[in-house]
Amino acid sequence: MVSRVQLPPEIQFAQRLAGNEQVTRDRAVRKLRKYIVARTQRAAGGFTHEELLKIWKGLFYCMWMQDKPLLQEELGRIIAQLIHAFQTTEARHLFLQAFWQTMNREWAGLDRLRLDKFYLLMRMVLNESFQAVKSGGWESRLVTQLLDLLTTEILHPDSEAPNGVKSHFLDIFLEELSAVGAAELTADQNLQLIDPFCRIAACTHDSLVLHHITRAILEAIVEQAPLAIEDLMSEVDVQNAEANDDDDSNDDDGSGSGQDRPSGSLAAGSCRVDPGEDEEKAGPVLQFDYEAVANRLFELASQENIPSQNRKRLYRVIRKFQELAGGSFPEDDIPERAYTKLLEGRRQRKQKKKKRKSLPTPPLQQERALPGSWAPGMAVHTDVGTALPGCWGCLCGLACGHIWAVPAGGEEEVLSPDTGVEMKRKRSRKRARPEEQAAPGSRRGAHQKRRKKLRQLPGARAKKAGVQQPDRKRKRASDQASPREAGAELDCSSALG
Repeated sequence: MVSRVQLPPEIQFAQRLAGNEQVTRDRAVRKLRKYIVARTQRAAGGFTHEELLKIWKGLFYCMWMQDKPLLQEELGRIIAQLIHAFQTTEARHLFLQAFWQTMNREWAGLDRLRLDKFYLLMRMVLNESFQAVKSGGWESRLVTQLLDLLTTEILHPDSEAPNGVKSHFLDIFLEELSAVGAAELTADQNLQLIDPFCRIAACTHDSLVLHHITRAILEAIVEQAPLAIEDLMSEVDVQNAEANDDDDSNDDDGSGSGQDRPSGSLAAGSCRVDPGEDEEKAGPVLQFDYEAVANRLFELASQENIPSQNRKRLYRVIRKFQELAGGSFPEDDIPERAYTKLLEGRRQRKQKKKKRKSLPTPPLQQERALPGSWAPGMAVHTDVGTALPGCWGCLCGLACGHIWAVPAGGEEEVLSPDTGVEMKRKRSRKRARPEEQAAPGSRRGAHQKRRKKLRQLPGARAKKAGVQQPDRKRKRASDQASPREAGAELDCSSALG
């Protein structure tokens, strides 16, 4: 009897996490959390990097198999919160490193229908990463360790991270950092958090990374400056209100007049907060020292080995930060003015087109025209063997310089390059003479197609050589004899005479 080989726990978890049944996957996620807590509590029971990669592959396909947005959001939150099950900082570091490596490896196999759920998973994992650093009191060592991990696995040139992972990470970094630490982080700590991105923006050769860092991080700070000032002023007002409350309470205790004030009344320096204002108010905003940010960017961009494209882009951002430090905020009506200008340009172009269409066509009584002249309603042709739309083309096929114009009346006009020669006018093809229609080699129009052969009526017999014709047809044929035959008959009659 063959004994079954026991698979390692990591492989068993990966198989169950990627199972077809949702009940099996949910049970595997719950057991995985308990397993992580029990194993990391032991002194020598930590995970290796390869073991965490196997676990994350199972978690990746567990998210892959999950349907319905609400269930996807719940599963993503449960997976992201597994980081708090690790008891040591080193184990959390390996867990996050395995996650970003798994995303970089499996990103190419995602289809567009599953992108949203993994975008959500990346956002939740980044949020829980900031929560883990926040639980450590935003210690400088923890912040540096997290930033080194993120920049090495995502933004470093040797990381081989796809552009989708890079762009989404840069787009959500400032949002998730504001949601977690806006109330606690100071301006110096915020500068430390964005400093790695400033260094990468200065020396990177990837235009995508440069664009997203300047747009989603640096310029986003500039756009949020008015909100940051409002938050700062509101905090100052709250502190002043609290100080006034303390002073009033001390005065009331001394004078005994505090009993006359209703319990629900407010102090003189305080303001009542409307519950609807918090809903309409934007999310929390980080506080920055704009002059310090401008100086740091200038220090990095002014180095000798910085690419010129990066230096120009950073100098524009530095100018904005210097304006903020001087007290001038970005105007809100600049996009509206640009949009208004765009609409005015479109209206002007439409008016020009209407004017061109409304111009009168040239009269047919015009007798002369200069070479190369053109008027609305005409299609001018001067090239050899080519024709413009609506042009009959040059029938001679040579560089004769004739200008063929087709006015709105339907007749074609030939304008000679010689101004002394009068304009010649031909009849249209519809009014052509019978002998011109019957000409076998005649050309038609710009495409120079041969005329269609006359269809033979059913039942009619074709003419053959030597077949005797009726007298009427013979007489008509003799009347339409060629001039050469007529000339020959005259010569014979004169010779006989």
